Amino acid sequence: MRFFKRLYYQYLLKRYAIKHHLWEDSTKNIALLRGLDTIEKTRLRELSSIFLHQKAFTGIGINLTQKMQIVVAAQACLPVLNLGIDRLDGWTEIIIYPRAFCISRDERDENGIVHHKENILSGEAWSRGPLILSWEDIEQDLQIIHPGHNVIIHEIAHKLDMLNGKANGMPPLHLDMQPKQWTAAFTAAYQQLNKRLQHHHRVCVNPYAATSPAEFFAVISEYFFAAPEILYTHFPAVYQQLQMYYRQDTRRQLAR
Repeated sequence: MRFFKRLYYQYLLKRYAIKHHLWEDSTKNIALLRGLDTIEKTRLRELSSIFLHQKAFTGIGINLTQKMQIVVAAQACLPVLNLGIDRLDGWTEIIIYPRAFCISRDERDENGIVHHKENILSGEAWSRGPLILSWEDIEQDLQIIHPGHNVIIHEIAHKLDMLNGKANGMPPLHLDMQPKQWTAAFTAAYQQLNKRLQHHHRVCVNPYAATSPAEFFAVISEYFFAAPEILYTHFPAVYQQLQMYYRQDTRRQLAR
Protein backbone atom coordinates (compact mmCIF):
# COMPACT_ATOMS: atom_id res chain seq x y z
CA MET A 1 0.00 0.00 0.00
CA ARG A 2 2.79 2.43 0.90
CA PHE A 3 4.52 1.61 -2.39
CA PHE A 4 1.49 2.72 -4.41
CA LYS A 5 1.10 5.82 -2.27
CA ARG A 6 4.71 6.77 -2.94
CA LEU A 7 4.10 6.35 -6.66
CA TYR A 8 1.03 8.55 -6.36
CA TYR A 9 2.98 11.27 -4.56
CA GLN A 10 5.74 11.09 -7.17
CA TYR A 11 3.11 11.58 -9.86
CA LEU A 12 1.65 14.60 -8.02
CA LEU A 13 5.07 16.18 -7.65
CA LYS A 14 5.87 15.75 -11.32
CA ARG A 15 2.59 17.30 -12.31
CA TYR A 16 1.70 19.77 -9.58
CA ALA A 17 4.92 20.76 -7.81
CA ILE A 18 5.05 24.43 -6.83
CA LYS A 19 7.32 26.23 -9.26
CA HIS A 20 10.65 27.09 -7.68
CA HIS A 21 10.42 30.84 -8.32
CA LEU A 22 6.87 30.96 -6.92
CA TRP A 23 7.92 29.00 -3.83
CA GLU A 24 10.88 31.29 -3.18
CA ASP A 25 8.80 34.43 -3.66
CA SER A 26 6.01 33.16 -1.39
CA THR A 27 8.13 31.82 1.47
CA LYS A 28 11.15 34.16 1.56
CA ASN A 29 9.58 36.32 4.28
CA ILE A 30 8.31 33.51 6.52
CA ALA A 31 10.57 33.93 9.53
CA LEU A 32 9.68 30.50 10.92
CA LEU A 33 11.34 28.78 7.94
CA ARG A 34 14.67 30.63 7.98
CA GLY A 35 16.38 27.99 10.11
CA LEU A 36 15.68 25.16 7.67
CA ASP A 37 18.57 23.90 5.56
CA THR A 38 18.38 23.32 1.81
CA ILE A 39 17.29 19.69 2.10
CA GLU A 40 14.57 20.54 4.63
CA LYS A 41 13.27 23.40 2.47
CA THR A 42 13.13 21.09 -0.55
CA ARG A 43 11.17 18.51 1.43
CA LEU A 44 8.83 21.21 2.74
CA ARG A 45 8.19 22.42 -0.79
CA GLU A 46 7.27 18.87 -1.84
CA LEU A 47 4.92 18.40 1.10
CA SER A 48 3.33 21.79 0.46
CA SER A 49 2.78 20.91 -3.20
CA ILE A 50 0.91 17.74 -2.23
CA PHE A 51 -0.97 19.63 0.48
CA LEU A 52 -2.20 22.26 -1.98
CA HIS A 53 -3.39 19.56 -4.38
CA GLN A 54 -5.30 17.70 -1.66
CA LYS A 55 -6.91 20.65 0.14
CA ALA A 56 -9.56 23.07 -1.06
CA PHE A 57 -9.17 26.71 0.02
CA THR A 58 -12.22 28.90 0.62
CA GLY A 59 -12.00 32.61 1.36
CA ILE A 60 -14.85 34.20 3.32
CA GLY A 61 -14.76 37.92 2.66
CA ILE A 62 -11.21 37.70 1.32
CA ASN A 63 -9.70 37.00 -2.08
CA LEU A 64 -7.12 34.25 -1.66
CA THR A 65 -4.14 34.43 -3.98
CA GLN A 66 -1.89 31.53 -4.90
CA LYS A 67 0.87 33.08 -2.84
CA MET A 68 -1.35 33.25 0.24
CA GLN A 69 -2.25 29.58 -0.15
CA ILE A 70 1.44 28.65 -0.35
CA VAL A 71 2.11 30.66 2.82
CA VAL A 72 -0.55 28.61 4.64
CA ALA A 73 0.60 25.31 3.15
CA ALA A 74 4.25 25.85 4.08
CA GLN A 75 3.47 26.51 7.74
CA ALA A 76 0.85 23.77 7.92
CA CYS A 77 3.38 21.25 6.62
CA LEU A 78 6.21 22.37 8.90
CA PRO A 79 5.05 20.23 11.86
CA VAL A 80 4.89 17.13 9.62
CA LEU A 81 8.19 17.85 7.88
CA ASN A 82 9.67 14.59 9.20
CA LEU A 83 6.38 12.82 9.87
CA GLY A 84 4.92 12.67 6.37
CA ILE A 85 1.97 14.31 4.65
CA ASP A 86 -0.26 11.33 5.57
CA ARG A 87 -0.63 12.84 9.05
CA LEU A 88 -2.79 15.53 7.46
CA ASP A 89 -5.19 13.09 5.80
CA GLY A 90 -8.87 12.83 6.69
CA TRP A 91 -9.93 16.41 5.96
CA THR A 92 -9.92 18.53 2.84
CA GLU A 93 -11.03 22.11 3.43
CA ILE A 94 -9.29 25.25 4.67
CA ILE A 95 -11.45 28.30 5.34
CA ILE A 96 -9.78 31.70 5.63
CA TYR A 97 -11.41 34.78 7.12
CA PRO A 98 -9.84 38.23 6.76
CA ARG A 99 -9.61 38.60 10.55
CA ALA A 100 -10.82 36.97 13.77
CA PHE A 101 -14.22 35.34 13.35
CA CYS A 102 -17.19 34.51 15.56
CA ILE A 103 -18.22 30.93 16.32
CA SER A 104 -21.58 30.22 17.98
CA ARG A 105 -22.17 26.94 19.78
CA ASP A 106 -24.19 25.38 22.58
CA GLU A 107 -22.15 23.94 25.45
CA ARG A 108 -23.40 21.73 28.28
CA ASP A 109 -22.00 22.37 31.76
CA GLU A 110 -21.33 19.82 34.51
CA ASN A 111 -24.96 20.11 35.65
CA GLY A 112 -26.34 19.30 32.22
CA ILE A 113 -27.48 22.85 31.55
CA VAL A 114 -26.94 24.03 27.96
CA HIS A 115 -25.44 27.50 27.48
CA HIS A 116 -25.26 29.37 24.19
CA LYS A 117 -21.82 30.89 23.68
CA GLU A 118 -20.26 33.09 21.03
CA ASN A 119 -16.46 33.05 20.82
CA ILE A 120 -14.14 35.29 18.81
CA LEU A 121 -11.39 33.06 17.41
CA SER A 122 -8.30 33.38 15.24
CA GLY A 123 -8.35 29.69 14.35
CA GLU A 124 -10.24 26.46 14.82
CA ALA A 125 -9.75 22.84 13.81
CA TRP A 126 -12.44 20.17 13.54
CA SER A 127 -11.56 16.48 13.69
CA ARG A 128 -12.83 15.48 10.23
CA GLY A 129 -13.85 18.96 9.19
CA PRO A 130 -12.17 22.13 7.99
CA LEU A 131 -9.22 24.09 9.28
CA ILE A 132 -10.42 27.66 9.89
CA LEU A 133 -7.94 30.53 10.09
CA SER A 134 -7.71 34.31 10.32
CA TRP A 135 -5.46 35.82 7.65
CA GLU A 136 -4.77 38.86 9.84
CA ASP A 137 -3.27 36.57 12.48
CA ILE A 138 -1.31 34.62 9.87
CA GLU A 139 0.17 37.85 8.51
CA GLN A 140 1.26 39.00 11.96
CA ASP A 141 3.51 35.96 12.31
CA LEU A 142 5.15 36.07 8.88
CA GLN A 143 8.21 38.34 8.99
CA ILE A 144 8.73 38.38 12.75
CA ILE A 145 8.60 35.36 15.03
CA HIS A 146 6.37 36.24 17.94
CA PRO A 147 7.49 33.96 20.80
CA GLY A 148 5.06 31.11 21.21
CA HIS A 149 2.50 32.38 18.72
CA ASN A 150 1.56 30.87 15.37
CA VAL A 151 -2.10 30.20 14.65
CA ILE A 152 -1.40 27.66 11.88
CA ILE A 153 0.95 25.60 14.05
CA HIS A 154 -1.62 25.71 16.85
CA GLU A 155 -4.47 24.39 14.73
CA ILE A 156 -2.34 21.76 12.97
CA ALA A 157 -1.31 20.52 16.43
CA HIS A 158 -5.00 20.05 17.20
CA LYS A 159 -5.39 18.09 13.95
CA LEU A 160 -2.49 15.82 14.94
CA ASP A 161 -3.86 15.46 18.47
CA MET A 162 -7.24 14.33 17.10
CA LEU A 163 -5.73 11.50 15.06
CA ASN A 164 -6.41 9.18 18.00
CA GLY A 165 -10.09 10.09 17.93
CA LYS A 166 -10.24 13.01 20.35
CA ALA A 167 -8.21 16.03 21.40
CA ASN A 168 -6.66 15.08 24.71
CA GLY A 169 -3.11 16.40 24.50
CA MET A 170 -1.63 13.09 23.42
CA PRO A 171 -1.41 12.40 19.67
CA PRO A 172 -0.58 8.90 18.43
CA LEU A 173 3.06 8.44 19.47
CA HIS A 174 5.82 6.72 17.50
CA LEU A 175 6.66 3.14 18.38
CA ASP A 176 10.00 4.19 19.88
CA MET A 177 8.30 6.61 22.31
CA GLN A 178 7.06 5.72 25.79
CA PRO A 179 3.51 6.93 26.62
CA LYS A 180 4.41 6.96 30.34
CA GLN A 181 7.26 9.39 29.73
CA TRP A 182 5.04 11.63 27.59
CA THR A 183 2.29 11.62 30.22
CA ALA A 184 4.71 12.32 33.07
CA ALA A 185 6.38 15.25 31.28
CA PHE A 186 3.17 16.89 30.10
CA THR A 187 1.22 16.30 33.31
CA ALA A 188 3.97 17.83 35.47
CA ALA A 189 4.27 20.90 33.21
CA TYR A 190 0.49 21.34 32.95
CA GLN A 191 0.05 21.11 36.72
CA GLN A 192 2.92 23.52 37.32
CA LEU A 193 1.38 26.06 34.95
CA ASN A 194 -2.05 25.79 36.58
CA LYS A 195 -0.57 26.06 40.08
CA ARG A 196 1.31 29.25 39.20
CA LEU A 197 -1.82 30.77 37.67
CA GLN A 198 -3.90 29.85 40.71
CA HIS A 199 -1.41 31.68 42.92
CA HIS A 200 -1.29 34.64 40.50
CA HIS A 201 2.39 34.09 39.75
CA ARG A 202 4.03 35.09 36.52
CA VAL A 203 4.07 32.31 33.91
CA CYS A 204 6.50 31.65 31.08
CA VAL A 205 3.97 30.62 28.42
CA ASN A 206 0.58 31.79 27.19
CA PRO A 207 -1.91 31.21 30.05
CA TYR A 208 -4.37 29.83 27.49
CA ALA A 209 -2.32 26.63 27.65
CA ALA A 210 -3.91 25.96 31.06
CA THR A 211 -7.39 25.69 29.53
CA SER A 212 -7.15 21.93 28.92
CA PRO A 213 -4.56 19.25 28.09
CA ALA A 214 -5.53 19.63 24.41
CA GLU A 215 -4.90 23.37 24.44
CA PHE A 216 -1.70 22.82 26.41
CA PHE A 217 -0.36 20.56 23.65
CA ALA A 218 -1.36 23.03 20.92
CA VAL A 219 0.12 26.08 22.69
CA ILE A 220 3.29 24.24 23.68
CA SER A 221 3.67 23.13 20.04
CA GLU A 222 3.61 26.83 19.11
CA TYR A 223 6.49 27.39 21.53
CA PHE A 224 8.35 24.36 20.17
CA PHE A 225 8.42 25.94 16.71
CA ALA A 226 8.26 29.67 17.51
CA ALA A 227 10.11 29.94 20.85
CA PRO A 228 12.00 26.69 21.50
CA GLU A 229 14.47 28.26 23.91
CA ILE A 230 11.66 29.37 26.22
CA LEU A 231 10.15 25.90 26.14
CA TYR A 232 13.50 24.20 26.69
CA THR A 233 14.39 26.51 29.59
CA HIS A 234 11.16 26.07 31.51
CA PHE A 235 9.90 22.63 30.44
CA PRO A 236 12.94 20.67 29.19
CA ALA A 237 11.20 17.28 29.54
CA VAL A 238 8.31 18.50 27.39
CA TYR A 239 10.73 19.87 24.80
CA GLN A 240 12.44 16.47 24.66
CA GLN A 241 9.13 14.69 24.10
CA LEU A 242 8.13 17.10 21.33
CA GLN A 243 11.57 16.77 19.75
CA MET A 244 11.00 13.01 19.60
CA TYR A 245 7.42 13.38 18.37
CA TYR A 246 7.96 16.01 15.66
CA ARG A 247 11.41 14.55 14.88
CA GLN A 248 12.86 18.03 14.71
CA ASP A 249 15.35 19.96 16.82
CA THR A 250 13.91 23.44 16.51
CA ARG A 251 16.47 24.96 18.89
CA ARG A 252 19.18 23.97 16.43
CA GLN A 253 17.13 25.11 13.44
CA LEU A 254 16.41 28.60 14.75
CA ALA A 255 19.98 28.96 16.06
CA ARG A 256 21.14 28.95 12.45
